[in-house]
Amino acid sequence: MTDLSTVTSTDIAFDLGEIPFSVRGSWLDISPVVGTHQVSDALHLVSHVTGMHAVVRLTPVVPGAAAARVDATASRVAWTAGDGRVEAVFEHPGAVRFRGRGLGMRFSASDELTPFTGGYLFTDPVDGAITLTSYETGRRYRFTVLAGAAEVVGDGLLGSGAREVAFGADDPWELRVEQTEAGVRPLGATASFDDLVRHRRAEFAAYCSGLLAGAAATPTAVKAAYVLWSATVEPGGFVGREAVLMSKHWMDKVWSWDHCFNALALAPLDPEAALDQFLLPFDHQDAGGALPDSVTHSEVLYNFVKPPIHGWAFRLLRERVSTPFDDGALRLVYRRLSAWTRFWLDSRRAPGHALPYYQHGNDSGWDNATLFDRDRVVESPDLAAFLILQLDELARLALELGESAAEWEDERIALERALFEQLWAGDRFVARSVASGRPSSSTSLLGALPIVLGERLPADIAAALAAVVESHLTPWGPATELPGSPEYTADGYWRGPVWAPSTHLIVDGLRRAGHAGTADRVASAFLAACERSGFAENFDALTGDGLRDRAYTWTAAVYLLLAAHRPSGER
Repeated sequence: MTDLSTVTSTDIAFDLGEIPFSVRGSWLDISPVVGTHQVSDALHLVSHVTGMHAVVRLTPVVPGAAAARVDATASRVAWTAGDGRVEAVFEHPGAVRFRGRGLGMRFSASDELTPFTGGYLFTDPVDGAITLTSYETGRRYRFTVLAGAAEVVGDGLLGSGAREVAFGADDPWELRVEQTEAGVRPLGATASFDDLVRHRRAEFAAYCSGLLAGAAATPTAVKAAYVLWSATVEPGGFVGREAVLMSKHWMDKVWSWDHCFNALALAPLDPEAALDQFLLPFDHQDAGGALPDSVTHSEVLYNFVKPPIHGWAFRLLRERVSTPFDDGALRLVYRRLSAWTRFWLDSRRAPGHALPYYQHGNDSGWDNATLFDRDRVVESPDLAAFLILQLDELARLALELGESAAEWEDERIALERALFEQLWAGDRFVARSVASGRPSSSTSLLGALPIVLGERLPADIAAALAAVVESHLTPWGPATELPGSPEYTADGYWRGPVWAPSTHLIVDGLRRAGHAGTADRVASAFLAACERSGFAENFDALTGDGLRDRAYTWTAAVYLLLAAHRPSGER
């Protein structure tokens, strides 16, 4: 049973322009963000089924000319003006309950209906339900009036014109909005509005308790937990397991390396959920062993891949879970990791070459990093390092499962030799064109990622890589392009900003390579960026400002992972 004494401290307030209001399992949210870098002047009910779609605009009806103030916590959203108030709470993942006292609200759909776009509003003669169909989501939205009276505008209207369900401010009212399919029965009677709010508070408090696993429940840590909790969706479409999307803004996918960081964060809370998060892209592994680039509700992309950090991640995942994975889970992971590794060794090595290659920056996850400016198809040192760790984990799993580890050990030894002999330039690692052998001339942090090899690195190489990391370190974390470089760009994606995944990989490698002091400085700087600017997709390396999508789950996950190891004097 949840300890309700902790509920108040975890029902944090947040800015809806930064973090959408949602609940674990839902494909819906309430937010002013309605598209890629598109922010409306009003909140909307947004669906992430078949993509990101703003389905209904939520406009408070305020007596007089006053504007309504909006407040959000983990359990509810409220619009207030004078003594009037409208509130919203998730009744369950597919339904939102609204109620108003002294304040009305208009629930407005698109004004334009075509044969392939927009919404059609009508009243169902069977039960009088007000229903909005949506071409964009392929779903329907049932409006069930629980108290008061609704005005329906545009009932049965085709073409152009207003379509809305509206409540006035004079009388109390209550409404349920469900996202549903054509043949699904309507939701029956459930708890009262106030009981739903209490339930959501307790539900999130229990989630926080497990996720933080004894760590300090600071406001930033609780907000990080809310970002993960609220971005979680139940199985649907191509997403065959419960999944943490990267965001419930426009980055509403699971990419095939970001899921690893979210899985690591979930491990103390729920080993099964963590394993599901880890395995989700492997459900769509192709016949050649490659993982998709990304998975979302109605789309699986195979045009690029992502870096093979999965052996590194699975080893850490096994260390973090409270309950060890059983033999069946280990065998499944072993088969999937084996195929993924053989893809790189068999399909991504040029004839006569020992090192695998990326075909584009997107394959590395560092889409536009300067390392790919001179040549796109390159043998990159980070790729070799990740595969060395993956081969090592496969050998360990093989021995545990009674299989031969010789194949993986032989490949690891050969790859390790090739990395140091062919890509180490005496003071740094370089990437090399597969076609010409020409080395890169980049000052990208990507070249320092072999630090992830940790204790496997010779001491002099580890020290040199630690020095490279120090040269990139700003008060907000390690810049992905060397500050002062002609190619450095403040909001340049992987050409300057600080990112969560690179930071975590570097911190882990530095610690295992014996450079704990540098690791602590890197981690502290990144934690400071999150505590200043929230959980943005990335951060301006010189100012700490949050950039791009402002509610990114791998940023929240890495914050929690690094905060758990923060020196006690800094907490």
